[in-house]
Amino acid sequence: MVSNSSDTVVLADRVPLRSTAENALKIVVVGGFGVGKTTLVGAVSEIRPLNTEETMTRAGEGIDDLSAVRDKRSTTVAFDFGRITLNDQHVLYLFGAPGQERFWFLWDRLFSGALGAVVLVDTRRLEESWYAIDRLEQHGTPFVVARNNFDGPAHTLAEVRAALDLPDHVPLVDCDARDRESSKQVLIELLRHLHRLAEAQRAVVEETL
Repeated sequence: MVSNSSDTVVLADRVPLRSTAENALKIVVVGGFGVGKTTLVGAVSEIRPLNTEETMTRAGEGIDDLSAVRDKRSTTVAFDFGRITLNDQHVLYLFGAPGQERFWFLWDRLFSGALGAVVLVDTRRLEESWYAIDRLEQHGTPFVVARNNFDGPAHTLAEVRAALDLPDHVPLVDCDARDRESSKQVLIELLRHLHRLAEAQRAVVEETL
């Protein structure tokens, strides 16, 4: 804690990166405007997350749809960044992508080098998730879909899968992006999905040898 005559500033805990860490794994969190991407990254990050939140102004009126997020006062204009240490050798870096269409040009750079992605969806605005899924499929980036339950689920997971036309092999899970443990389970499911894909690919290669 640092004090001066006028105020007190509390320094956030800093978790140093282990010197034994050798492998950095990049994960991207994407989805529509206001679905909770910044919240999820902040909930699971072991360090104080870097974010590029800016106050929303009248310039966004008529452009950003606030009908389902009327209390939203800020928005990501570049990306969010967080970190999770998996073990002594592996570190997970999280990048939260901006949701508004005018920032979609940044997505390809964020997808570059990504091991996988989480598509966060809001069942009140499922149509805003279609573009993220299409871009990931075109980019060839494996992903899982997480239904964020800020206000409780309005549809079953089966209904969400049908609405998004998700293939059976793509995991679809529930989460509360505000809750650390719930958000961690989403990332764990993504890592399991990536492991299954790697094992399946390895089996195909072995069959061809």
